[in-house]
Amino acid sequence: MRAILICLFVASAFGGVFSATPEDPPAASNTGHNRLIVLTDIEADPDDTQSLIRLFLYANEIDLEGLVATTSIHQRNRTAPESIHHVIRQYAEVHDTLSRHAPGYPDADTLSALVTTGQPVYGMAGIGEGRDTPGSDLIIAALEADDPRPLWVAAWGGPNTLAQALYTLRATRTPAEVARLTGKLRIYTISDQDDTGAWMRETFPDLFYIVSPGGYGAATWTGISHVVDGLDNTSISNDWLADNIQQGHGPFGAAYPDVAYGMEGDTPTFLNLVRNGLSDPEHPDWGGWGGRYEFYTPELSALDPDGFTGGVPVTEETRPIWTNAIDTLRPWLARPHGRAHGYGEENFTGYRATLWRWRDDIQNDFAARIDWTVSEYADANHPPIARLDHADRLTVHSGDTVALSALGSFDPDGDSLSYQWFHYREAGSFPDRIELWGADNLYARGFAAPEVGTAQTAHFILRVTDKGHPALSRYRRVIVTILPAARPRP
Repeated sequence: MRAILICLFVASAFGGVFSATPEDPPAASNTGHNRLIVLTDIEADPDDTQSLIRLFLYANEIDLEGLVATTSIHQRNRTAPESIHHVIRQYAEVHDTLSRHAPGYPDADTLSALVTTGQPVYGMAGIGEGRDTPGSDLIIAALEADDPRPLWVAAWGGPNTLAQALYTLRATRTPAEVARLTGKLRIYTISDQDDTGAWMRETFPDLFYIVSPGGYGAATWTGISHVVDGLDNTSISNDWLADNIQQGHGPFGAAYPDVAYGMEGDTPTFLNLVRNGLSDPEHPDWGGWGGRYEFYTPELSALDPDGFTGGVPVTEETRPIWTNAIDTLRPWLARPHGRAHGYGEENFTGYRATLWRWRDDIQNDFAARIDWTVSEYADANHPPIARLDHADRLTVHSGDTVALSALGSFDPDGDSLSYQWFHYREAGSFPDRIELWGADNLYARGFAAPEVGTAQTAHFILRVTDKGHPALSRYRRVIVTILPAARPRP
């Protein structure tokens, strides 16, 4: 094994690999944090309150620019901004303690100033001349702000406040200005919870739009809480929530309501904005904590058109959207003896698997941040720092030996680390699984670049996990471009 690793490192230097100085992962695909406005039908279901509590725990890593109370098919005639304020008052109780663990947490007054409302009516009935609201005005002002970063709008309920903003832009700006402003939008809606989603996608065909339209049974976001036979579902159980979030973890954890219809169905809208070294929000097809999505026009039959929507019509999509992608997951398991970690025997395939592969990490991270609200820095766990001993973009030729190394990774609390390298086949263009050499849990691994006829990409994920409690993971992504062999090989 030692000889293999030495060969790998020699090959990385002399085997035709292009690399640069190692660097830490960028905060986002653009400079700074990601911008986010949330549209929430809070009070339609306790899960909005659950997601809001989790969101505020990451408010140091996401630039929140609006918290808009809206309607939905499940809450058609009222909005509840007072419920957002209620969660903010609970956040105020823990803000100072939370801020001892990481810089950048906004204070409660700053969050309160972001709260506003949309129309207290359902769907397209709230769209038209004279239907502007403080919420739609806020979206327009955010788009027109002197800020080059994209603006993410997460719809946890009905998106008619966003639809009204687009209606007003189209009615009051030039086509060129509408194109410029809407080009900054990044939309992620939890299914279609009113009838404006289909209207927006048809009327503004260039909108960057992530959604699983149709019946909820065919939605990626359900993977956050979906119980599946053969997977360990402990971290989404009511007992786990009680033990790790709700009870004995301070007032903010105690404010987390019991599950009524489903746990945190809205949370995937912002998880890919968290700076964990894994996702690039501009590339939903790369995958991350918020799931993985591909850009295509789905068939109506694939949308579970007869499934539960609350009453929102399911219509044929008129153009490509970012929607369900299929992953195959082989769970990564701790072992009681011998090799400390390895893969399970069973594979799980489907659109929910794009979330299942990260679910325990997501939940452990949540539990750690709840602990931050009641603990001093020395008494809590903090995520490791995943680093690469090479560039995160490599170009190789077929037949080259490629070395991958996490040398330099460390933990700020001094915890021991575990490692996992894996080929995330679905995220790249090379269609086949690339097997890595060496034990599954080594910090340094490698592979032989496969034969290709045209340039292909392959994504490799480094997952670094500490042994603190709860165990926390951070990641790096290495994208390898594989070119045809530079010369004929014997």
